[in-house]
Amino acid sequence: MPDSATNPETSHKEASRSLTLAALGVVYGDIGTSPLYSIKQCFQTAGAVSEPAVYGVLSLIVWALTIVVTIKYVIVLMRADNQGEGGIFALTVLALRCTTSRSHRWILLAGLIGGSLFLGDGVLTPAISVMSAVEGLEVRNPELQPYVLPLVLLLLVILFLAQRRGTGKIGVFFGPLMVVWFTTIGVLGLLEILRNPVIIKALNPLYGLDLIVADPVLGFFLLGAVVLAVTGAEALYADMGHFGRTPIRRAWLRFVFPCLLLNYFGQGALLLAHPETMQNPFYLLVPEWAAMPMVLLASAATVIASQAVISGAFSLSRQAIQLGYLPRMQVLHTSEQEKGQVYVPAINYILFVAVVVTVLLFRTSNALGAAYGIAVTGTMAVDTTLAFIYLLRGARWPIWWLAPIFAVFATVDLAFLSANLLKLGEGGWFPVLIGGIGITITTTWMWGRTRLAQQRVSGALPLTLFLEELNPARPKRVTGTAVYMTAHIENVPAALLHNIKHNRILHERNIIMGVEVLDQPRVSDAERLEIQHYDQNFHTVMLRYGFLEEPDIPRALAMLRLGGFHFNLMDTSFFIGRDKIVANDRTSWMGPFKQLFIFLSRCSLGATEFFHIPVGRVVELGGQVEI
Repeated sequence: MPDSATNPETSHKEASRSLTLAALGVVYGDIGTSPLYSIKQCFQTAGAVSEPAVYGVLSLIVWALTIVVTIKYVIVLMRADNQGEGGIFALTVLALRCTTSRSHRWILLAGLIGGSLFLGDGVLTPAISVMSAVEGLEVRNPELQPYVLPLVLLLLVILFLAQRRGTGKIGVFFGPLMVVWFTTIGVLGLLEILRNPVIIKALNPLYGLDLIVADPVLGFFLLGAVVLAVTGAEALYADMGHFGRTPIRRAWLRFVFPCLLLNYFGQGALLLAHPETMQNPFYLLVPEWAAMPMVLLASAATVIASQAVISGAFSLSRQAIQLGYLPRMQVLHTSEQEKGQVYVPAINYILFVAVVVTVLLFRTSNALGAAYGIAVTGTMAVDTTLAFIYLLRGARWPIWWLAPIFAVFATVDLAFLSANLLKLGEGGWFPVLIGGIGITITTTWMWGRTRLAQQRVSGALPLTLFLEELNPARPKRVTGTAVYMTAHIENVPAALLHNIKHNRILHERNIIMGVEVLDQPRVSDAERLEIQHYDQNFHTVMLRYGFLEEPDIPRALAMLRLGGFHFNLMDTSFFIGRDKIVANDRTSWMGPFKQLFIFLSRCSLGATEFFHIPVGRVVELGGQVEI
């Protein structure tokens, strides 16, 4: 019998099982903790428990999970990948590739809106998840109610302080813990279903339709609560690059989906038998002796769910930085094995402050449930739009197949989004505000960068013309290598002209280096470098990276040896332009946006730190630029 350690088929199966277990801990934390508050919020909206309401709500939930999560994300959208990567920005660049320049701006704007709403979800998910778990303390022991809010804040402080250490060490426990969580909620639901098996009738979609037809106003409001059951569906798509399609699909279809349905139907069976349990059917499903252990398990599960969302916010921010949608920020890798595990201190601080403000503002999961949903449904609607564009024009799927299925997706998305927009006055304004701040920052940053680039290009001196007029004897040549970092290697960098003007010298060897981030996740080493040689020992080097890669100039210099360059860092100086940006007109309607761009530019991480250039070898030269 072959040794399993050396059997490729066995090794592949073991690796696949490990990925499936890891996906349970990272991908399904958010949607897996939705039973804590979804059913409760639905009947808080309905105002009372009745048999038609129970059957109708469960029917809407099961078919929302089926259409939105199973069919839309797990089956269809996972086929729209950018070299195996998923998520809103990966889908945006796919859609941009297959559209004309006329619609380019609108697709990019849609992607930025979706990304901003996803970051809004990163604020609301930790707040409502942890709050819902800790509120289990007061279900059986009302006297503990005053301690709920302080305990929620304590857990959130610990959660965000732990981000700097990364999830690598504790991540190995996420999968097994979520297995325990899903198994527990599934068994609890199954036991209650066995006591009242008639609840299975709610699988019939007609019960959901009957509920909406019987009272369209109430049914429409209920959709805003039903959508809470599908929060976290975006994570399935966004984490595809980390785990692959197969482990995510296997975990959902074989384990997560059945356990969620059992728990939802168990809560429904409990409500049919005991309508008074509508205050918190999840915890009242638990035997009294197990209430405290369940609170501890739920708290652990919600921390894992929050960790997954926060990690997703870090990854999304990193992609946005690389693609030029956000200012440069410090990005730290928290694992030597997994390149996808990153920590962005600035984003962590912003999220922490926003989550604490959210908890103090809403104070209960019921109040927060009214605000939750707009960010999720907005992101889902953007995903549907961009996926349709790419699958039709890029992947060339037949329109006769795409049209009907995406019509269903769009109808469901718009119904959920419209229902949640009714919550604007009850707290729904909060995620809209967060998304609005995000889109303002990204669009202002991109506008300012484009404006500066246009100004620099319009007044730039072409390198070829500069070399034709350059006197070999003047200015004086000094030994060593000068590397000038610039965005446009075909022009003479301003730092080089400043060096000649003020220092009246030119190095023996001069390299004009640019960094370009492509709209693909990774670039092979063979495509990394593009080198051109010019007279008088001038050279241009273009470095290309994918949006999931981290530019590293010292490593690039080592690769340049393949092109005939030999570098001694002690004999190399890096010249970087760092201009002071000022607004040329503060009174116009663009004045506040110009000031915002100037503020973001000042907060942006310098090229030295971002590109990992040795600090002792850097010379910064610049002037003043008006926008």
